[in-house]
Amino acid sequence: MPLGYQDKIYILAFDHRGSFQKKMFGIEGDPSPAQVDRIGDAKRLIFEGMLEAVRLGAKAGATGVLVDEQFGSDVPERAREHGLVLAMPVEKSGQDEFDFEYGEDFAAHIERFNPGFSKVLVRYNPDDPDAAMNARQLGRLKRLADWLHAHDRRFLFELLVPATASQLQSVAGSGERYDAELRPELMRRAIADIQNFGIEVDIWKIEGVDQRADAEMLAAQARSGPGREGVTCVLLGRGATTEKVEHWLAQAAPVEGFIGFAIGRSIWWDALAAFLGGSLPRPEAAAQIAANYLHFVQVYERNLVA
Repeated sequence: MPLGYQDKIYILAFDHRGSFQKKMFGIEGDPSPAQVDRIGDAKRLIFEGMLEAVRLGAKAGATGVLVDEQFGSDVPERAREHGLVLAMPVEKSGQDEFDFEYGEDFAAHIERFNPGFSKVLVRYNPDDPDAAMNARQLGRLKRLADWLHAHDRRFLFELLVPATASQLQSVAGSGERYDAELRPELMRRAIADIQNFGIEVDIWKIEGVDQRADAEMLAAQARSGPGREGVTCVLLGRGATTEKVEHWLAQAAPVEGFIGFAIGRSIWWDALAAFLGGSLPRPEAAAQIAANYLHFVQVYERNLVA
């Protein structure tokens, strides 16, 4: 299978696990079976929003869901039944250091669910003082990438570049300045580090940038080197406001090498919280999720040529 992915894709991401159960449900530690069922039902509601979006015109072939095995219930099977692109996570949730959720059994879990994409979330800063941690992560990621491509499977890599203490200090503790002044180049260097280690990625799922030139730089790095001509990028949402996500989409959409987005909380968090709080009936919550998803699709598509 050639490296990369060329088709347009708009993914609704709801593979959140540890943060989801803590922040949405207030559950610490291992959830009980009843709590797993409740969380699973919430994920089914999010998926109902996706099905409503398809009913309203979202194209199934370009529509994807990123959902987990732990709480995803029957969503993976239903996604395939409806012709949606299925992506599923491989990483252990809520850790600073990447590791496999199911340890040595990672391959069996991928084969069981047979997703179109296996996804990892990785926190990697090329200037992290813990160089040994970075090296451990790279070793595990290469093992995964090599297995995926040896078995004709695609790799979706979500890259987060958290600031080091010294980097944050250099911008007077401002997260906004870090995002604007330092993070884009650090992201490029992180992608280069990962590539130079021999880890091949089909789609990079990356944090939004405020300038189109930075999106161009990142797309170019993703495609640098032999055999990477088809490698592409999608934008993640970071749970940001609608206005912020709109701006990021407007910067990325016209850039060759970007093919869509993988956005989660910015689409479904408020509607789901309202439903769980009793202020929004289930059908209306699903409709709001669908409307939010379709809004971001429309924002992306109207910025494709700018």
